[in-house]
Amino acid sequence: MTSSTASTATPTLHPFERRVDEVKISKHDLNSVVMDYLISEGYPEAAAKFATEANLSPKVDMDSINQRVEIRNLIFEGDIKTAIEKINDLNPQLLDQDASLHFYLLRLQLIELIRGCMYEEGEAGIVPPVEFAMENLSPRAAGDDQLRNDLEQTMCLAIFRPDQLIPPLKALLDHQMRRDMAKRVNEAILESTGERTRAQLFDLVKLRAWSEDKARAAKKDLPDHLDIGLDAAHSAHGRRMHGNGNYETMVS
Repeated sequence: MTSSTASTATPTLHPFERRVDEVKISKHDLNSVVMDYLISEGYPEAAAKFATEANLSPKVDMDSINQRVEIRNLIFEGDIKTAIEKINDLNPQLLDQDASLHFYLLRLQLIELIRGCMYEEGEAGIVPPVEFAMENLSPRAAGDDQLRNDLEQTMCLAIFRPDQLIPPLKALLDHQMRRDMAKRVNEAILESTGERTRAQLFDLVKLRAWSEDKARAAKKDLPDHLDIGLDAAHSAHGRRMHGNGNYETMVS
C-alpha cells in the first residue's frame, strides 16, 4: 500500500507579487500613517499607546480629540441636541459659518424626534416634530429648493406609519444617517482647525485603486485579483471604537 502526503510546495507567485514582496517600506512611514489615522478618526487613547510603542512624538491635542470623540458618540446615540451644544462649545462659529451642516444636523435632530414619537397616538406624535420643524428648519429652508424638499420628505415620517414608508423615506430612519453625519461633523471640525479632513490612509487606498485601474487599462501584466488587504477593516464595519481602541457594536 502506498501512502500519499499532502504537497507542501509553495504556491508560485506572479512576477508582480514578487516585485511587491521585494519592496522595502519604511517602518517609520507605516507608523506615521497609522498614527495619522488614529488622530484624524478620533481614537486618543489608542493614539497615545501607539505613539509610545512606536516611539513617535506627534503633536497631538488630546483635549481636541476627546471633544471630537464625545461629539461623534453623541451623534451615534441620536442625541443631536447635545451634540450641537458641544459643537458650539468647541467652536462657536462653526455652525454659523456652515449653514448646510447646521441645517442637516437639525434635520437629523428632527428625525430623532419623530423616531421617538412614531408610535404615539393622535396629536401627541405629530405636534412636537411640527413645532420643531417650524421653529428651527423652515426659516433655514426658505428660498432653497433642495433644503425645502429634504424638509418636506422628512416631515412625511411624522405623517405615515413606518410600514407605509417608501424606500427613500425608510432610509431616513436608517442609523447610517447618524454615521454619515458624524463623519461630516468630524471633517468640519478638523477643517476649521486647519487640519486634514481625512486620514492619509483613505487617500492611499484611493490612489492604490486608481493605479490598478490605470495599469489594467494599459494591459500591464497583473494577477487576476489583487487583494487590497483591508478584510479586517471590513469586518469592523458597523462598529465604533472607544478612545482606548476597543470596538463596540455601533448603534443600529
